[in-house]
Amino acid sequence: MSGDIIKVSRNTENAPISPVSTQTVAFSHYNNISAQLPVDPRTGDVVAGGVKEQAMQCLENIKAIVESIDHVMDDVVKINVFLKNISDVDVVDEVYATFFKNYFPTRTTLAVAALPLEGALVQIDAIISNGEGTPSQAPCDLVKVAKNTENAPISSVSTQTVAFSHYNNISAQLPVDPKTGKMVAGGVKEQAGQCLRNIKNILESIDVPFDDIVKINIFLKNAADIDAVNEVYTTFFPDSAIARTVGYVPARSTVATSGLPMDALVQIDAVVSHGDGTPPQEVEDRHGIVIRANNTDNAPKSPLYTQTVAFSHYNHIAAQLPVDPKTSKLVDGGAKEQAGQCLTNIKAIVESIGHVMDDVVKINVQVKNITDVDAVNEIYTTFFKRDLPARTTIGVSAIPMDALVQIDAVISNGEGTPPNA
Repeated sequence: MSGDIIKVSRNTENAPISPVSTQTVAFSHYNNISAQLPVDPRTGDVVAGGVKEQAMQCLENIKAIVESIDHVMDDVVKINVFLKNISDVDVVDEVYATFFKNYFPTRTTLAVAALPLEGALVQIDAIISNGEGTPSQAPCDLVKVAKNTENAPISSVSTQTVAFSHYNNISAQLPVDPKTGKMVAGGVKEQAGQCLRNIKNILESIDVPFDDIVKINIFLKNAADIDAVNEVYTTFFPDSAIARTVGYVPARSTVATSGLPMDALVQIDAVVSHGDGTPPQEVEDRHGIVIRANNTDNAPKSPLYTQTVAFSHYNHIAAQLPVDPKTSKLVDGGAKEQAGQCLTNIKAIVESIGHVMDDVVKINVQVKNITDVDAVNEIYTTFFKRDLPARTTIGVSAIPMDALVQIDAVISNGEGTPPNA
């Protein structure tokens, strides 16, 4: 990693401190905030009350972290809300709306099979805009640009797209026809198509091509529907002649949920490269940065995603299953061995592009059985020598190949991605 920008990992005593993650990890123009559980940092216990009180505590913890690094909640560009019961979303929204004064970030909401603390009903993580850069960068004069288009569903609690510096985060799109405000007719195939059309319409509204997507997250009600989703997905990627020539597809993660808003079967969000930055950067800046996609034989390959997609100062790593790339089969053993293989695959990808595991800024861990978290943690910490990344852990109803663990990551990319490097 280049010495021009330094990753900054920080904790505050005003929010719960974890032995397996750092509360906030800043690099370049973004901060990644670890998932916050409804824990009172003074007592270490889950707060009393129901989901309303718990959601408030999660957001208070995020606010405390944000303010500890001299930011405000309106610097948040993306929020992920993980609920034990999807029916609780309206109650969460009531609290959520009180934490933002001027606008709502992009957002993804889903129900999960389990959360990593008994009694927790909700967990929330965040991405923060970081205009001052991180040491040794000088402060940067950037502005956040939030936009909606009538050609995609408009939400009362999120903005469709929020751009900052060289990235756009796109809110999770449900299979809703923006003309009617209702779910499209048909099954998961039709729903997936509508989700992707909504994303495409959002991108077209800000003059960004579909192939500028660097990471896609697919959230499924039924894991068995993935083949039907993939059938539609491959009609959207690659989208342009250039992308087809090189076979470019984004990095990707697929998550089996226990429930989605509106009882949908599928929901999709995206991270988009944004070469022109956001005002007041010069448009010409886009010519100095290109998407760089890479695969290595030392980790499992897929025709549906690229292992790592770099743009500007970040790399997005596709979700890794506990598959031995030599055999293409799941490794033997339990959750500990499987987590080790997932992380070994990530390490192989990271090293194939000249990075090290300590360049990771955010890790997302999915486990089939939430009781396996301790076993995962035992192996997890051995992969990092310095400050641990920010992290989100959820229990899911299923993982591809009937695996016990799946892990994806975001990597700091200090050298940037100049077109001729």
